[in-house]
Amino acid sequence: MRILLISLILLVLLPLDALSRIIIDITSPGFRQLPVAIYDFVGSKAGSKISEIIRDDLEYSGVFDIVNKDAYIETALPVFNPSNWTPLGVEVVVKGSTVEEADELKATVYIYDVVEARKILQKKYASKKKYIRLLAHTIANDIYKEVTGHDSVFTTKIAFIAKKGNKHGIFIMDWDGKRIRDTGIRAGLIVSLHWAEDPWRIVYSSERGKRWGIYLVDFKKKRERLLYSPPGVNIAGDFIPGERAFLLSSSKAGSPDLYIYYLDKRKTKRLTRRRGIEISPSVSPDGKEIAFVSDHAGSPQIYIMNIEGSGLRRLTYQGSYNTSPTWSPKGDRIAYVGMRGGKNQIFIIKPDGTDPIQLTEVGNNEDPSFSPDGRFIAFTSDRDGYKRVYIMRANGEAQKPLSPSKLTAFGPKWRPEKR
Repeated sequence: MRILLISLILLVLLPLDALSRIIIDITSPGFRQLPVAIYDFVGSKAGSKISEIIRDDLEYSGVFDIVNKDAYIETALPVFNPSNWTPLGVEVVVKGSTVEEADELKATVYIYDVVEARKILQKKYASKKKYIRLLAHTIANDIYKEVTGHDSVFTTKIAFIAKKGNKHGIFIMDWDGKRIRDTGIRAGLIVSLHWAEDPWRIVYSSERGKRWGIYLVDFKKKRERLLYSPPGVNIAGDFIPGERAFLLSSSKAGSPDLYIYYLDKRKTKRLTRRRGIEISPSVSPDGKEIAFVSDHAGSPQIYIMNIEGSGLRRLTYQGSYNTSPTWSPKGDRIAYVGMRGGKNQIFIIKPDGTDPIQLTEVGNNEDPSFSPDGRFIAFTSDRDGYKRVYIMRANGEAQKPLSPSKLTAFGPKWRPEKR
């Protein structure tokens, strides 16, 4: 599949105060949701659709409390009087207008800070009409960033595996489960997607012709190639930050061990030689440590070691089956899968082994993947009776399905973002 390179023209109409305040600190453990009023954009029928997407994005973020439109007394035009909003407790007001011309859609957005009684953003946007959702996500991101000082995940992508007939395929969707694109990659069995840093490439593992291989697909060059396929089971792991290399597990020497694969040299470096299985390697954001699964203690548990293989220590002690570790983007937490009561559930834990917290309870839940900002986790769940990609906030709140109903989907991997 061809990944579309979207051309969104973002033109700042009016330079505003560069020293505008950050209205809410989302890094504070005790922050409260910010009450915000978002009008339906005036000017064309596309305005209400854009506003609806913006509301959905901001509300699900957990940062904003969207005030009901029935309470608004001010006109939808770009005029602003803070006294109209103070009694309602509203702190931010968003207004906008849209214009449709041929196949182009234009929007102008105004954001007002009620507390400081001033306009904090006025900005113009334009895109093809068919990219209305991306335009709306971009506006929502700008609102989020203006208020919090951080980029959101609203324009990010999630890759996942889906079963179509008797084949597996790789698909990509927006963060909210919309605009699903089929990459066209098919195989009898596909597992373990991992994005490169660029982020236009994915490595994955597939069994073809009764042989396990690790493949690299480059969406820009529309090219796929086999990287690694010795006898045995070969499963791709994370790319190492700042390196043209990724981790993998391979049983070519007997039981599965961990390796580094160097793309330029097309060679591997063996990291482990211990007895038992060593699989599912996940690298820390600073590239210095690897979390992985081993049965050294008699059952699958999660361990951490330095990138070169030294400094081994055990991370998980609760339960007799823990697997699938993945680091948060800040490196302050590791999500993993643990079996409890005969079902797989998702947990998070600090890298020092403290504060394990169970996030899911219903059905089997697997394949956790953090969003680029660390505030959300995509995962697989069979709570609907079949495997489906879900999303939740990183504290376990607001769990909901992303992939379409009745489509067997699993193995989500959030794409890293270059800002």
